[in-house]
Amino acid sequence: MQLIIVESPTKARTLSKFLGGEYDVEATMGHIKDLPKSTLGVDIEHDFAPEFVDVEKRKDTIKAIQHKAKSAKQIFIASDPDREGEAIASHVSEILTVPHKAYSIKRVSFHEITKGAVDEALKNPHDIDTNLVDAQTARRVLDRLVGYKLSPLLWKKVRVGLSAGRVQSVVVRLVVEKEREIGKFKAEEYWEIFATVKQFNSSPAFTVQLVKNEAKDMKTAELITAELEKSEYKVADVKKRQVTKSPYPPFTTSTLSQAGSRVFGWSSKKTMSVAQKLYEEGYITYHRTDSLNLAKTAVDSARIFIQKEYGDKYLPASPRFFKTTSKVAQEAHEAIRPTSVNNKLSPSGDKQITNDKFFEEEQKLYELIWARFVACQMSASIFDETVLEILATCTLNANIYTLRSSGQIMNFDGWRKVIPVKQMKDTSGVVFDSPEVNVLPDVEKDEKLDLIKTWGDQKFTQPPARYNEASLIKTLEKLGIGRPSTYAPTISTVQVRNYIEKNQSKQFTPTSIGIAVNDFLIGNFPETFDYQFTAKMENDLDDVANGKIKWESPIKEFYEPFAKKLKDVEKNSERVKIETEKLGRPCPDCDQARTDGDKTRTGELVVRTGRFGKFISCSLFPECKHTEKYLEKVGVICPECKKGEVIVKKTGKGRRFFGCSRYPDCKYASWRSPKKEEI
Repeated sequence: MQLIIVESPTKARTLSKFLGGEYDVEATMGHIKDLPKSTLGVDIEHDFAPEFVDVEKRKDTIKAIQHKAKSAKQIFIASDPDREGEAIASHVSEILTVPHKAYSIKRVSFHEITKGAVDEALKNPHDIDTNLVDAQTARRVLDRLVGYKLSPLLWKKVRVGLSAGRVQSVVVRLVVEKEREIGKFKAEEYWEIFATVKQFNSSPAFTVQLVKNEAKDMKTAELITAELEKSEYKVADVKKRQVTKSPYPPFTTSTLSQAGSRVFGWSSKKTMSVAQKLYEEGYITYHRTDSLNLAKTAVDSARIFIQKEYGDKYLPASPRFFKTTSKVAQEAHEAIRPTSVNNKLSPSGDKQITNDKFFEEEQKLYELIWARFVACQMSASIFDETVLEILATCTLNANIYTLRSSGQIMNFDGWRKVIPVKQMKDTSGVVFDSPEVNVLPDVEKDEKLDLIKTWGDQKFTQPPARYNEASLIKTLEKLGIGRPSTYAPTISTVQVRNYIEKNQSKQFTPTSIGIAVNDFLIGNFPETFDYQFTAKMENDLDDVANGKIKWESPIKEFYEPFAKKLKDVEKNSERVKIETEKLGRPCPDCDQARTDGDKTRTGELVVRTGRFGKFISCSLFPECKHTEKYLEKVGVICPECKKGEVIVKKTGKGRRFFGCSRYPDCKYASWRSPKKEEI
């Protein structure tokens, strides 16, 4: 019997489907070793040696695997092909022994769970990559040193129960700084001025916009529109050109997470969870990757499929290959793609993946991945674009105004054939035009036009947009902070800790406790949570993974100044006051006036942020311990009981859902609001 060890039961079941009876596939159920929960687990005096211990809830699993290994002729460890997977493989190898010296423990790696890929991996086993293991060890040790050393300080200086994270605190910093940028923003008025014109015949009218517009207030706008009303219009220039729009590259972890957020409104954690199911079921390649590489066999399969399904005109003369532009791209993975292009879930739904366990969410995400991959090997879309420049000459004073209009018509859909219009604006972060936008009439240069009307639209400059899941991940990637495996858990963790939260528009805002923690950490440890320093640490971990430096090197470089600063802050920093939101109501428990020396004090109700979210308390806490539940109302009557109000609540893991304010009398609960807006 040959034993194959993987992380998850789903992955084990998929492998068992196409491996023969000579293989026994067992799952570790995740990590079997980790740093201890109750102690630092890092020997600082001896080169930061980590103390990995058995995970308590995995002890029975460890015993079962050890028992299976005793009768195994060959042991293959097939954990995921990244640093975390390599660390799991290393820990598994440490707990196993083989019954005979002729037998061995080998590592096998594959980026897709298909029979061909697994058979090839079993034919080419290799040793565990100690460089990847060291890189993961260095990350764990760094994160433990920061979290374990700073959390007690936060308890002392800010509030009990708080914690800090090396990358998580940088994410909070981004959100806090964005909020302050918005707070400082001052809107400025401006006006956009338009005219509707038409040819002398009965052709459709079209709209043109003033190009050089100096209107900053209503008075100026009215003066300009008045002159445009008294103007003669003629076509000054007609520019026509053909525009080709190439397909976007296949998905990486970052772009898939962004697409999941924009198209489906999903969190990055949910997108990665669904993607992991698809990977473990064998439908897509490994989902944690920052590479745009594609296997030649996959590209060839896509080209054959495109030619057969859509015809020669949809197939470019040569295959498309994409270059990874990320400076921090990790191990040589592929981009995320379907394992077989023939497992098609088309936009029209005419072909379904035949799997009873395939739920709606997996189908939706698979469709997105499938379409993006097939599209990336298709011909470019072609548009006929027209730009008209119109001159308006005022008959009162000969003032000349330039107005412009542009339009486009899709000449050939190309890669858009496989991507629904509803996804056009979302899969890459770019808002695409529809196939026909502002179709313009066929006019000639110097042709005179009739004026129908003019008008002005008052506008105000807009503040910077808050981060959502997509834009936050894009910013982290741009700054070089985090890696494919860390985006989702990092963003999830800072929400669970109530440092940031989502508003009704699914944008991130900092909580009062998040602001307090951020200001304390940035004020006292500016180097530790500097964007460039955090990115440098990630680059150092990449160097460890590539065998360029020893794993202890970046930790030593970091820890000495950090430890020195820690002692200074513990001694000299002041306690931080957490800002509260006043509700303008007196505390009901303080109506019986309490005394403070010779003065009578009455508290008022304020909103605070605790470990489990917002709550209402007295401003005189801890002297007065009055508390109330904080209800985030959405302005809708409960659709079930018709008495309570719909409020936003959170699960134990921090996920938002909608419930009734009359709970437990009314048990209405939904992931969607009655307005049909997904949270």
